[in-house]
Amino acid sequence: MRDLTDAAVVRELLRRHGMNPTKSLGQNFLIDGTVCPRMAEACGADRNTGVLEIGPGVGVLTAELAKRAGKVAAVELDKRLVPALKETLAGFENIEIIQGDALKLDLAALIGEHFPGMRAAVCANLPYYITSPVIMLLLESRLPLDSITVMVQREAAERLCARVGSRAAGAVTVAVYYYAIPELLFEVPRDSFLPAPNVDSAVIRLTPRPAPPVAVADEAGFFRMVKAAFGQRRKTAANAVSAGMGLNKDFVAAAVARASFEPAVRAESFTLEELANLYNEIAAPRL
Repeated sequence: MRDLTDAAVVRELLRRHGMNPTKSLGQNFLIDGTVCPRMAEACGADRNTGVLEIGPGVGVLTAELAKRAGKVAAVELDKRLVPALKETLAGFENIEIIQGDALKLDLAALIGEHFPGMRAAVCANLPYYITSPVIMLLLESRLPLDSITVMVQREAAERLCARVGSRAAGAVTVAVYYYAIPELLFEVPRDSFLPAPNVDSAVIRLTPRPAPPVAVADEAGFFRMVKAAFGQRRKTAANAVSAGMGLNKDFVAAAVARASFEPAVRAESFTLEELANLYNEIAAPRL
């Protein structure tokens, strides 16, 4: 197998297959030979594990995963990359290349079909433009995953792993903590890619929780409130929630008071438990 962390090798491979990296698909190919082994190790895969990879590119991470896991299912959106992947990964018998859109596939069925009797994990260098949709799909679907180890834009990594109740937190932070335990593992500089993006990256690991750490009256309603609360950060939580959810201001202000919060409190100061308490106060009269 040729060295897929050699920029010249990657350029020649892409040229032979008649393609250039497509910016709209977030195609930045990893050429730092130290990163993929670290990601594969952090994933924790062994021969009893099936690993789902989203966006394998030319297969540099896929190969590292295949050395450790019992099976790797690599989902690639770009049809043009499938022949290249079949070439670069020809020496492995435990890799399945699936051409399709991970956001539209039935991932539960895919895991059941390709990883029967195995533990499952996700490990991927995610295209930046689908970072949040993919992560939320994986978490909200409550797939049977031991871990989700992904490389994302550094700014996104910091937001996803921020402490709920800090200024760095946002609605997606709350959702991640509700479903999983996040860890920021290590940073990856922009010159580790071909072509180099305009930002640095970071690898994070999410460990799905067996159950949420808080109880809410209705999950969908809770996340609507969270989105509204963080959608207008300069407003008080009461004003942001009332505007974002179309609720009477006095009604929301009364719920804030019943939850023992100051009237001027803003969403960024709430812990996950406090957000859950506020939502339950808002939802209580409607039960």
